[in-house]
Amino acid sequence: MFQQVNPNEVPGVLVANHAPFTWGATPTEATQNSVILEAVAKLAHLTIQISAEAPCAGRTLHDKHFLRKHGSAAYYGQPKNKE
Repeated sequence: MFQQVNPNEVPGVLVANHAPFTWGATPTEATQNSVILEAVAKLAHLTIQISAEAPCAGRTLHDKHFLRKHGSAAYYGQPKNKE
């Protein structure tokens, strides 16, 4: 099933049977996002090697960390520009 991605919130995706895609405002930022995506994929791979039965993090934990940066009550990261 296709899920639409907001490129401002998710700077990279893994595509089945294809290479990953990453992007950023600059080539340097896109490269940094590639390095981060590779590190996260490596952690997932190592987790599966340790325990093939390892559960996913779950929606509650995902939402907690995603929304603290991107939600309406975001509190993580750089302060928003106040104009």
